[in-house]
Amino acid sequence: MKGRYLITGAAGFIGANIAAALVARGAEVVAVDDFSEGDWRNLRGLDVEVRALPADAPELLEELAAGAYAAVFHEAAITDTTVADAAAMLRTNTDAFRRLLAAAVEGGVRVIYASSAGVYGNTPAPNRVGESELPENVYGFSKLAMDRTARAFARQARAPIVGLRYFNVYGPGEEHKFARNGVKTASMVRQLYEQAKQGGPMRLFEWGEQKRDFVYIRDVVTANLAALRAPASGVANVGTGSARTFNELARAIMQALGREVAIEYFPNPYPFYQNHTEADLTESRRLLPGWRPRWSLEEGVAEYVRLLEAGHRGPAPWERA
Repeated sequence: MKGRYLITGAAGFIGANIAAALVARGAEVVAVDDFSEGDWRNLRGLDVEVRALPADAPELLEELAAGAYAAVFHEAAITDTTVADAAAMLRTNTDAFRRLLAAAVEGGVRVIYASSAGVYGNTPAPNRVGESELPENVYGFSKLAMDRTARAFARQARAPIVGLRYFNVYGPGEEHKFARNGVKTASMVRQLYEQAKQGGPMRLFEWGEQKRDFVYIRDVVTANLAALRAPASGVANVGTGSARTFNELARAIMQALGREVAIEYFPNPYPFYQNHTEADLTESRRLLPGWRPRWSLEEGVAEYVRLLEAGHRGPAPWERA
């Protein structure tokens, strides 16, 4: 893959995996992170140019305005959905993105950015782009504001601007989320794996039949790469299109570990908790040429657990293309 690519939030979970996949394909990568949430260890095995900068640093904006990149993957954000400081969330997630967009549009650079299924809040599944976009927290609102900003800029952009609404992403590269804050922002796959490794029980809200669209990091990365070929601007869901229960997730982890682990159910303290999320992939099929999710929950969990058991740290291993 020829070209020079900018990744913001490159030391984070998804950003580092995108970087690893691009490097494996022979791309030149400029990896930018302010290291407030990301981890340098995610980049230590990658031959990339690393810059410790915010996503809207003047030197980056100048390069984007000059058309110095084939595309920018914008993953930088406050990702802790429990942060309630609206001003801080919007300054970091939305305002910085607006400045990056303005520069990229001036330079004719394609923009692929991280949106979130959080824009759908507690609305009924399946979750469709353009419908029921009613976030319940300021994180989801910041991402919806980003989508609206991108839509406005797309009217004058020479290159597509593509937003990807990630559902429940799990996989290698999220080690820092577990290590830094005691699994607070790690995926449920990682949280339940750690509980199982400690002998259990795996703890679920009563009675484990809530559903989520769990999507493996490899499918998320291939969606980002497919967005390089998107024919137009728009927003696409990135999930499997098939919701699975937490009970099924727990069983997949047990299967991957090869042993039974007790499950403890406890009352759900959140009256606003959404019982079912599921990505409608209609827009995804239109906007992301050739992309479809390929990893089932069982397959993704099996590889992730195998890598964890082998002591693997950092992004998923990507074969050279």
